[in-house]
Amino acid sequence: MTCSGACHCRAVRFEAEVPDEPEVVRCNCSICRMSGFLHLIVPKARFKLLSGEDQLTTYTFNTGVAKHTFCRTCGIKPFYTPRSNPDGIDINVNCLDEPLKNARYMDFDGQHWEQNAHKVAHMSREE
Repeated sequence: MTCSGACHCRAVRFEAEVPDEPEVVRCNCSICRMSGFLHLIVPKARFKLLSGEDQLTTYTFNTGVAKHTFCRTCGIKPFYTPRSNPDGIDINVNCLDEPLKNARYMDFDGQHWEQNAHKVAHMSREE
């Protein structure tokens, strides 16, 4: 199914092809917990930035693999390139235009990322 979303000010818009029963990850690491990010990882080929590329700014920390992209105007992070799946895009479910139907929610211990990364490493693979 196709879903669409945006940042708060709507300057950054995107759409993505997601599974009919998507797996959404709730992470307890510091950045996800503080920002309220709910993860839906998709292959890059299934993600399309519709507008606002010039409005995005990037933040990296720790290993620098994850590319956290934020809207310059409203500060919202609608998606980013995750460290666990650098070949994918991680969409913030809270930024989708419509709620996901049939979503399965999974808790992820991101506070102990190194020991748990293998549990989500498959999410950007084409099915």
